[in-house]
Amino acid sequence: MDIPSIEQESPAAIKQLQEDKLSDLLHYLKKASPYYSRLFQKYSIDIDQIKTLGDLQRIPVTTKKQLQEQNQEFICVPKNRIVDYITTSGTLGDPVTFALTDQDLERLAYNEKISFTCADSSSDDTFQLMTTIDRRFMAGLAYFLGVRKLGAGIARVGPGMPELQWDTINRIAPTAFITVPSFLLKLIEYAEENGIDYRQSSIQKAICIGETVRNPDFSLNTLGQRITEKWPITLYSTYASTEMGTAFTECSEQKGGHHHPELIIVEFLDDDDQPVPEDQPGEVTVTTLGMEGMPLLRFKTGDICYRHTEPCPCGRNTMRLGPVIGRRQQMIKLKGTTLYPPAIYDVLHDIQEVDNYVVEVSTNDIGTDDLLIRVGCSNQSQNLEKKITDHFRANLRVSPVIKLHSREEVDEFRFPGTSRKPMTFIDKRQS
Repeated sequence: MDIPSIEQESPAAIKQLQEDKLSDLLHYLKKASPYYSRLFQKYSIDIDQIKTLGDLQRIPVTTKKQLQEQNQEFICVPKNRIVDYITTSGTLGDPVTFALTDQDLERLAYNEKISFTCADSSSDDTFQLMTTIDRRFMAGLAYFLGVRKLGAGIARVGPGMPELQWDTINRIAPTAFITVPSFLLKLIEYAEENGIDYRQSSIQKAICIGETVRNPDFSLNTLGQRITEKWPITLYSTYASTEMGTAFTECSEQKGGHHHPELIIVEFLDDDDQPVPEDQPGEVTVTTLGMEGMPLLRFKTGDICYRHTEPCPCGRNTMRLGPVIGRRQQMIKLKGTTLYPPAIYDVLHDIQEVDNYVVEVSTNDIGTDDLLIRVGCSNQSQNLEKKITDHFRANLRVSPVIKLHSREEVDEFRFPGTSRKPMTFIDKRQS
């Protein structure tokens, strides 16, 4: 297995490498970043006094709002050095444009190569890419570059189209998917309806993106169980974002996504931007290393996770990131109960009749949260609405409003306008 040497070093050696790279980053930002050079001046920050990872606490965090409102001020290179433009999906607000240099694309390819290697992949694999590579979307491009750097084969099929997916499997015999995991249920459904023996296909594993297939204790959640009960392939969870340009991917032990310390510094902060104890979940806050176009310093992702620091049996000594519990901005308070969308999705995945769904949260006339779930289903039995409501009461002790629709109607909610990704959570709350 090709593990980067730094990921097998001692925690002290990993920390030293990160502190050396942090010093380089701070000097680069002071020289090249309009946003951060002003920040250092405004807060009288002497970057030569930022020597340890703990010293990062002296620097204010960067938020999504700042990225949205001052997007161009984060760019550190002249326009003639930008070779690719990426735009975030805008799930939590206005999209943000990222400018990438040739070196940034090489870094992206390296990240995905070592992430695929982490997920027990090699040049012997052939990947079926089931996410878009166009429309300014980073993920599809990153996976394509990473597979090429790995030396493996790739079939760029894109999202949806179960018939074309199965035609590709039959023609090319890929060994691995790169996919949103819930789409695997649609592939299984299509195969069963069309007499395809999917269990005997060439597919051995799936690199799962965009949705978690595990609980915080690393057991398979309902979605993961539904997939593997039907199709016993190996599922590897990943966590990434455009802003960090880095992925956390599971190894064969499947005990969290491994940190690549040569690419990113990670902090876990509370609501007051203070570090949380190791046994507590915190907001993933990242400092990108080795990026030229738009490096970020202490960027708060909004994602809440646990971290795990004990060495992994796979041979890596790096920190591991647990499944995303939820996004800070997506927390719902429903009649005294605090919820995050992943818990809602898990309940819906446990109901066989549910084909797709959209979760909508809004503010009612007394200023508290209301929860509406639009459920798409092909077969609307008379008691389905009650069944779904009862399932929520039993599992989460809440009773959201349920509205039944056809699968096609819900897809219209899930893909509004120019959206590249399905919108499973729509926040209509007053700010």
